[in-house]
Order: sequence, then structure tokens, then C-alpha cells
Amino acid sequence: MSETTTTSGLRSAPSAAAGPSRAGTRPSAGPVLPPWQELVDAALLGAVRRRPPGGSATALLDAAAAQTVRRRAGAQPATARPAPAPAPEDPRPAMPEAAARRLAWLLAGRHRPGGGTERRAADPDLAELLPQWLAAADEAGYAAPAEQVPTLLEAARGRTDLRRHALSLAGPRGRWLAGLNPEWRFVLRSTPPSTVRATGAVAAGPAPTDAEQLLWSEGLFAERVAVLTEIRARNPRAALELLAAEWGAERAEDRLIFLDTLRHGLSTADEEFLEQALTDRSRNVRATAAELLATLPESAYAARMAKRARTHVGLDRCDGAARITVEAPHEVDAAMRRDGVASAPPRGQGQRAWWLSQLVDSAPLGGWRDRLGGRSPAEIVALPVADGWERELHAAWCRAAVRQQAPEWARALIGPPTAPPTHGPGDPAKLLTVLPEEERADWAARFIAVHGLSEAFRILGACPVPWSPKIGTAVVDALEIAREQGSYPWSFSGVLGLAERCLRPSAAERLTPLTAVPDESEDSAPGAGAYWAEAFQRLVTTLRVRAEMYAELEVEQ
Repeated sequence: MSETTTTSGLRSAPSAAAGPSRAGTRPSAGPVLPPWQELVDAALLGAVRRRPPGGSATALLDAAAAQTVRRRAGAQPATARPAPAPAPEDPRPAMPEAAARRLAWLLAGRHRPGGGTERRAADPDLAELLPQWLAAADEAGYAAPAEQVPTLLEAARGRTDLRRHALSLAGPRGRWLAGLNPEWRFVLRSTPPSTVRATGAVAAGPAPTDAEQLLWSEGLFAERVAVLTEIRARNPRAALELLAAEWGAERAEDRLIFLDTLRHGLSTADEEFLEQALTDRSRNVRATAAELLATLPESAYAARMAKRARTHVGLDRCDGAARITVEAPHEVDAAMRRDGVASAPPRGQGQRAWWLSQLVDSAPLGGWRDRLGGRSPAEIVALPVADGWERELHAAWCRAAVRQQAPEWARALIGPPTAPPTHGPGDPAKLLTVLPEEERADWAARFIAVHGLSEAFRILGACPVPWSPKIGTAVVDALEIAREQGSYPWSFSGVLGLAERCLRPSAAERLTPLTAVPDESEDSAPGAGAYWAEAFQRLVTTLRVRAEMYAELEVEQ
């Protein structure tokens, strides 16, 4: 065995045997690799597929260690770059110390800040708690602790649903850090948090900034949608001008998404642009333009559709009793097609019924009072409809009530909560969104009391958060009844998940007795009581954690 001494004074690994060096045995036709690259190639291929330098894996590692020291010793010092400018000051107040610790726990994914020993199944879902905490802290106007900003940006990079509130909390420090880390470049492409906080139903807010105009011109599609949405929220006219300037150059699928951003702040100022979109090459774009115009009761489009609808729906008196008569269209002419009336009906619906429904649900609801004898919406809905057209007519009015946000019509059409869920002509969950919050909560609570939770998931999703005490009581009562019936809780997992997010934390006291395993009857599913106890334990734990979160942030819930 022999060894050689390098110019740096380090000894290389000994060769496998005395005699010619390994370099001397290399075929003369092959390229001579640099020592480090030869080691890397041998390591990647493995000792089984290629004989490593030195003849063994141990020798290869020894040679790699020597080469590593040699490479480091030969490194040239880099020229120091100028230090970055200091991070800008954040004028917002620092959050309480307990809230800062909570943020660290949530970002780290710890289920028990104190290291509790309860079973994981009873622990709250931190993936759901984190966005709730971020929203509450952002609403309270706090700035994120400086040491947590990098972790906050990393969380926002992985979850787009966190970005709005996370970037707002990170504030100017977050944008400063994003300028130093290419992996956080998405922050620089987002609207600054100060702009997000200022958004709202403002008639004419600040004009688009240079950065926003650049992002609109050169950004990725998702970024362009986001910046257009932000500009639209504070300055609808400026957003419309940006969209109109680029409209002809956009792809059909992109035009559809961009057009949808006009829903926020929609007004008669958008009418001319939407009328032009009715002639778009894309059928979906034309349909969306027609839908938006139908929400403007003073628009020329709405007047055209109202005139058509009144032609086919009228009032008749037969034997002294008033009733609604319907004569559905027999064809779709060119003018109707231009206004978005589709010829081909959906599967299961007749052609004429389909044409009629499109005319009625696009006509302003306010015009029916004069057309039908000066009656109120409740009186109109109560009128009989001749020849079996009632369901189609009422269903069209339901869609119009949701689109036009008409509470009086929604109230008349949704009917009592005691009726079967499929009895009404429209979707109760959609009609509920039109009603005032208190009335919505009262209707939902009575619905749950009568029908239980099997049909309540979408109804609950339409209710304001946090749930009112009426809804909370109805949900807890229904969950307790379901447990007593002896079924498994899995059928109610959706409602239980909503309850974790939407119940007021004070409901934990009412739920605590339900965390005990009940006595099971003969009719109960095996082990159902234990599963229910576990589900209630998780719900109670989550509510208590939420209560702690809001107390630490010094906000009410």
C-alpha cells in the first residue's frame, strides 16, 4: 500500500495495491473526469454497479472527505455585498404576548401547547383553527411578531387560503423579507396588505398603482385575476377600464373569469361593456354577460326581458277567481338568442318550459306587481297558476329573487320551515342568503327543529357566522337526539365540522356532559356511544381553544 501527498499537505486515500496509479489504468480513449466529479459519479451509481475509486465504499468516503477539505481550502473569499436597507417600520400595535405564543403553536402544528396526553382524535384541527386565528388577529389590527413573519410567509406559500390575512399580518416586514427570498416572490405579486384592508364598497377609491398596472399587464393569470378583483373592490370604474383595454386580446376562458369579477360593484356604468359582451364569440361569456345585466333592473336588457316575459305571463279571472295564465314561447328568435336565451334545454326539461324560465328569471321582479293586479309578492305567489305551470314559474321567480337580492320575494317563495325540504320550488339555502341575518337564523333554527340535521348542512352553510344562539341550540339539540338514536356520528361529520367553526365558544358548557360515554341500548350500533363521546370531546376541545384564542387576542366572539 502506498499513499501520496497533495500540494495542500493532505494525504489522499491509499490505493488498493502497490503499482501503477488508478489513473494509469484508465483507457486512453475515455475522458479524464475531475476528481470531485469522479467521486460524485461513483457515489450516484453505487459500488455494486461501478468499482469506486480506491476499490471500496470506505475508500470512496475517505477520498470524498479529503476532497471536501481540499475544495474548501481552495475557495476564494467572495466580495461582500452591500447590506440590505432596514425593514420599514410597522405602525400597528404588537399583539399580546399570549396571542404571539398561540400563533407560534399554530404555525408549528402543536396540538397541545402544554404537551397534553389526550388522544389525537379529540384534538382540534389546527388546519381549521389557523385561518380563524389569522382572520381574528387581522381584524383586531395587530402586526405579527417580527420573529414569526418568516414562518407566516412560509405557511402562506403552501396554503393560498391563508394568504389574505397572513400577508396582512406580515405587513411591510413581510414584503421586505420577500424581496430577499425568491421563494416568497408571490408576496411581491400580491396586493399590499394596506390596500386589502382599505377595500370595500367604495364608489371611486384610489387609482391603480404602478405596481398593480404592471402586474395586470405582465403577471400570471391567477395574479391578474387577484389584482383586478382588488382594484374592482375599491374603484369599479378603474377596473372596468383596465379590463376593456385588454379584452380583445384575452382568451375566451380568461375573459369568462375576468368578466365574473364585475359582480362586485356592478352598476349601470358597466352596462355598455356588458352589452358588447353579449356578442362575444364564447357562449359562456355571452351567458355571464346576460346574467350580470339581469341584475341591473334599470338596464335596457332587463327592459327587453321584462317585455318578453309579460307577453307570456298574465292575469285571468275565471268565475270571479283570479289566476295566473302562462303561454310559453313557441320559438327562440334571433333577438332572444342575442340576449342569451339558450335554445337547447337541460336534460329532463321541456323546450318551451326552458325558454319561459329564462325570460322570467331575467325580468325585474318589480314589474310583476303592476302586471298582476297590484298584488304583493306574497299575494302573487299564493295565486293559482293555470295548466300546471306553477312549479316552472315559481322556480324562475326563485332564481330571480336570488339574483336580484329581493327579500320580499325570497320570503314569499321559501315558504315555512315546517314544509318538506323538497316541497318548495327553489333552493332554500340560496333563498336564505337574501333574507336579513336574524330572520335567516330563525328560519334555519325552526327547520332543524322539525327536520333534524340530515337535510341541514347546506342550510347551515347559508347562516351568518358565528351562529346565533337559536341556531346553536337547535344544532346541539339535534346532535343529542342523533346520539340517543344509537347511530354512528359519521353521518353528521359535515355538521360537526361546521359546528367546530361556527358555534359560539360558550356552547362548550352545554356540550360538556355529552363527552361521557352513554349507556347503549340494544338498538344502538356497536360502539356508537364511544364514537359520539369522542366526537363531542373534540368539539368541546375545539370550542375551548377558540375561546382561549379570542381571549388572548382581546376580541369578542
